[in-house]
Amino acid sequence: MGSSTTGATAPKKRPGRSKAGAKAPANFATKVSDDAVHKATGKTWPQWFALLDKAGCAKMSHKQIVAVVGKHYSGGWWGQMVTVGYEKARGLRELNQSCDGVYQTSSSKTVNVPVGRLFEAWHDPKRRAVWLGDGSDDIVIRKATRPRSLRITWCDGRTNVDVNLFPKGDAKSYVSVEHSKLKDARDVEKIKRFWTATLEKMKAAVEA
Repeated sequence: MGSSTTGATAPKKRPGRSKAGAKAPANFATKVSDDAVHKATGKTWPQWFALLDKAGCAKMSHKQIVAVVGKHYSGGWWGQMVTVGYEKARGLRELNQSCDGVYQTSSSKTVNVPVGRLFEAWHDPKRRAVWLGDGSDDIVIRKATRPRSLRITWCDGRTNVDVNLFPKGDAKSYVSVEHSKLKDARDVEKIKRFWTATLEKMKAAVEA
């Protein structure tokens, strides 16, 4: 008597996945899914990791890795995304660390006021002091483009804060804050907590 089958079907393979692709570590941090990177570049993360590992990229600089990626994919933004993803996966770059080794973090908040009023809350020293408190007078606004942005040297004289403002209708706006030139990952967490709390104070003060 011949052997019977159970009717079970083998799981489908993800299109384009390499059988021996180098996997990312469990703590690999990226918002870009395997499907998304495959759709954009024609390769999955495991395939990119295997290719870049074979090229010796684990011992290369950011610029050198970009050049290797460029030999296999010519798209600018996605090329950078693949490079950064590889650097994070191989421990060449920490989360919140830029390609030049500088740490940075960002925060944002939506407020129920016009963007012009939000700009003044940052630009006018008296209004800014209400929610920023100590150190408000010590920051240096290097450049201000009304009502879109401010480029600030922070009160420590070492780090930078880029503030970008966006209208969301006549009576609502959005602020994005990027704080850069931070010392390390611990500094990132400290500044992240600071801006989370401070933007809440700003929102309350501006909407009052």
